Amino acid sequence: MSKLKLTLSLLLIGLVMLFTLQNTAVVQVHFLLWTLSMSQVLLIFGLLVIGMALGWLIGSLSRRQLAPSKRVD
Repeated sequence: MSKLKLTLSLLLIGLVMLFTLQNTAVVQVHFLLWTLSMSQVLLIFGLLVIGMALGWLIGSLSRRQLAPSKRVD
């Protein structure tokens, strides 16, 4: 099992490195009145982190609302 984890981890690291090397171009992002120039891979990873954080936040808020409330009467 540990060899499988090691193999999959190395494969994932290799794919991330390949993705990073292929997306180094500088792109311009236009949002409302702002224009930002940055590396394409940084933009993609930044949006990934923002999406993961929003998903975690929405998930934790929905779990909190669905959980039965504990009231002491």
